[in-house]
Amino acid sequence: MGARKRLRAELLKETKKKTAIAELKNSTISPRKMRLVADMIRGMEVNKALNVLNHNAKDASLSLGKLLLSAIANWEAKNEGSDVSQENLIVKTIDVGGGAMLKRVQPAPQGRAHRIRKRSNHVTIIVDGVNIN
Repeated sequence: MGARKRLRAELLKETKKKTAIAELKNSTISPRKMRLVADMIRGMEVNKALNVLNHNAKDASLSLGKLLLSAIANWEAKNEGSDVSQENLIVKTIDVGGGAMLKRVQPAPQGRAHRIRKRSNHVTIIVDGVNIN
């Protein structure tokens, strides 16, 4: 491997060490309802985002709070020597995508049937550490 390639690989490795990812698959909340809560914490500092999620009345905030704690734990596992309070962790990206759909049938008037679509979602949170020093 050449010198430039090796230096580039080491630089990428250092930048990846500062980020942590957590994923939630097949959450039973609809993606639209989850996006309402996810938009509130996108780009926030981690402690402030946890505070917002803890004081929100929506059901989606409970699962997003657990997912954010998981992302923080993943960051701590990657950076064993670092302290979370010393780093300025932010919610870099949060993506909510549609998951599998359960299709049901509900009886309707005059012998008809209406389709009910029970939606689920997938959420991915990326937490990025920005050094204060």
